Amino acid sequence: MPTSNPLPPKENALFKRILKCYEQKQYKNGLKFAKQILSNPKFTEHGETLAMKGLTLNCLGRKEEAYDFVRRGLRNDLKSHVCWHVYGLLQRSDRKYDEAIKCYRNALKWDKDNLQILRDLSLLQVQMRDLEGYRDTRYQLLVLRPGQRASWIGYAMAFHMLKDYDMALKILDEFRKTQQPKPFDYEHSEMILYQNTVVREAGNLSEALKHLEEHDKEIVDRLSVQEIRADILIQLDRHEEAADIYRELLNRNPENWAYYKGLETALKAESEEDRMKIYEEVLEKFPSASAPKRLPLNFTTGDRFRRLVDKYLQRALHKGVPPLFVTLRPLYKDPEKITVIEELVLGYLECLKEKERFDCSGENTELEPPTALLWTYYYLAEHFDYRGQTAKAMEYIELALDHTPLLIELLVLKARLYKHAGDMTEAVIHIDEAQSLDTADRYINSKCAKYLLRASKIQEAADMCSKFTREGVSAVENLNEMQCMWFQTECAAANQRLGKWGEALKKCLEIDRHFTEIIEDQFDFHTYCMRKMTLRAYIGLLRLEDVLRRHPFYQKAAKIAIEIYLHLHDHPLTESEQSKDAETANLTPSELKKMRNKQRKAQKKAEMEREKQKAELEKKEAQSKAKGQDGEMDGPKEEELIPDKLARVSDPLEQAIRFLRPLQLLASDIIDTHVQAYEIYSRKGKLLLMLQCIKRGHRVDPDNPAFHLCRLRFRQEVSRRKSELSETVLSVLNTEMASLYGNRNNQTLNEEFLERNAKSLPHRVAGARMMYELDHCTQDKAISMATRLSHEYEGVTIQNCIDVLELLCEGQFGKCEKAAEDYQAQCHAYFPYATAFQLPAASKTDAIVENGAAC
Repeated sequence: MPTSNPLPPKENALFKRILKCYEQKQYKNGLKFAKQILSNPKFTEHGETLAMKGLTLNCLGRKEEAYDFVRRGLRNDLKSHVCWHVYGLLQRSDRKYDEAIKCYRNALKWDKDNLQILRDLSLLQVQMRDLEGYRDTRYQLLVLRPGQRASWIGYAMAFHMLKDYDMALKILDEFRKTQQPKPFDYEHSEMILYQNTVVREAGNLSEALKHLEEHDKEIVDRLSVQEIRADILIQLDRHEEAADIYRELLNRNPENWAYYKGLETALKAESEEDRMKIYEEVLEKFPSASAPKRLPLNFTTGDRFRRLVDKYLQRALHKGVPPLFVTLRPLYKDPEKITVIEELVLGYLECLKEKERFDCSGENTELEPPTALLWTYYYLAEHFDYRGQTAKAMEYIELALDHTPLLIELLVLKARLYKHAGDMTEAVIHIDEAQSLDTADRYINSKCAKYLLRASKIQEAADMCSKFTREGVSAVENLNEMQCMWFQTECAAANQRLGKWGEALKKCLEIDRHFTEIIEDQFDFHTYCMRKMTLRAYIGLLRLEDVLRRHPFYQKAAKIAIEIYLHLHDHPLTESEQSKDAETANLTPSELKKMRNKQRKAQKKAEMEREKQKAELEKKEAQSKAKGQDGEMDGPKEEELIPDKLARVSDPLEQAIRFLRPLQLLASDIIDTHVQAYEIYSRKGKLLLMLQCIKRGHRVDPDNPAFHLCRLRFRQEVSRRKSELSETVLSVLNTEMASLYGNRNNQTLNEEFLERNAKSLPHRVAGARMMYELDHCTQDKAISMATRLSHEYEGVTIQNCIDVLELLCEGQFGKCEKAAEDYQAQCHAYFPYATAFQLPAASKTDAIVENGAAC
């Protein structure tokens, strides 16, 4: 042990006991032994003991003391690998991985062959995706421990992740030669399949097939072997052999849609007749299978489609299959198929009413059960709702409820119809009634909570969820612990609609922390997967983690957060606070007194709630201390998210960029990413970064309505600031803009955009906005274009119409109160159930807030 202050035998034995106590998580005993060493006047400043005491204190949650002791120890013994290793462990516990790696490298200077330090270093390197460093560290571990399986596998995986497939395969081959597998050795089987994955990723399909055949008897996972072999054979154009395998797979599982697709590809079945033969053969063997009845509906046409969908519908309506419409919804892309389905189901309805049969002419057939009529009503309600015929959908759901008033599915559907129609208040009433019929159903409970959030009733939603959350803890806190991100995204959106910026940002940041925690959780798998040989799943995990923040939950949270930060930049909270003071100035003394009393009660209630939470936290801490703190080192203590503080952030644009960066890295193929980036950088005045956003957005979707506005506004901004730009910047801008805009001016580009997208409401609105911005004299024409509704247009949705009404209210088209009132009346005629358009113009803002978009 290269240390400047070695311990004598007695103290050295105590030091070893400290190490043992740390490994066995007996932290209090470890502190006692450390105290015995440090109480000796000769060793009061013994570096390694101080470091180990600090590490033990860190495990007990005393982080500041831990850092003091470890730093003291390091200062007293800079040549000790133990001190550097401990300091690295402390940094790792605080997720300062780069600093921890530096500490481990310093430790290795004084003990280059220390296995534990090398292992810890390799974990950090793969966590940080320092793959070249990981490869070198795994090589050192292989040299030191060539007999260990993990040494070989880790070294091979390093080359695989670096895409040096040949070297990875050589290492795996050398290791495999040393193995003597037992019968049904799952771990050895997984290693063979992993090796085959590397061969396939290298592009050597013939070699991969040969490898599977050579090691066929050693592989336990027979399903994976068949699926891989069939896939390789398809790519090698050995279609007949692949077809045989897919037939075997279908015999094993006739409900797997991927096997049918594979068999169609293998048999080169392109015509309708050839494809039908495949499904008819399977149906002969498995007459009760659902997939071979459903899949032909995708490609059949004419009389054959009518005949097949007729059988499919009758069977499902007879049995009573609630998700029937969801199963058939992909067919609704074809207008002809929609017409056929509608005719058939309406025909069933008439026959069931008259003769209790699906076919009025089928006198010899058995009578259908009463539920057949019920599910026909149910299907028709969903069908007409999808087609936008809300009145008809409501008519059929009422008939279904008259038939069976207490069926939960009917009430859920009725709530969904109201939601789609734009009346969240009614939707909540019906979903709550459905939930009251089965309070033990978690699905209905979650649906009800979601509807409450959509109606901006946040506390009621939390109370609804509390029926299934842990007792003694608030529902919101428990849902955060469980990383229930659907609730938090909806909660953030609801708070955004209500203008509670701090609360909304708190939810967005909680979601961001969940993703950080998921990334940190990889640590547990770096050693586990190599030990258990779940190598294919491990590689899949690493690749998933690399793109984790592309997940829709993160995208939704980031979008809300960026919108709020942009709003806070444009409208700092101090202004709204002044307006609130102005409002109180107009109150009478009695009204002011009432308001003060109300505020005082609310504050007192909030304080009591905080005290309660504090007491619960202290209780938990006491319990954990009583148990001896037998746990791993926790991550860094996260800063408490205080809504008021979040809403008064000093640098909203920088905070927005924090949410934006993962999207730019992982979701660059989504146009919203570049629109949001442009909005941020335009407020910062960064012309070159704005240009970068325009170029990237142009590659993704140049005709996107929001991007169209950014694109033309950028050109105007460059023209406005031309005089203050340097020659270099101006030269870059002129070169790039020449390829983006050509010789056409903004008016011409806007006219071309409108001509290309004349049948799309969002595009017409964007074009109209740009028209007015370029020339205020076109106000009437722009308003007429933006506010015209037609069944021929695409994108005529309630939300899009609310957005247009919002633009009119905000004055984006100048002063146009009359136009806003007329448009509201027009929307009310178009969407009679939507509450956003039912109120008088004076209450317009409230209606919009209530239905999902604050004016």
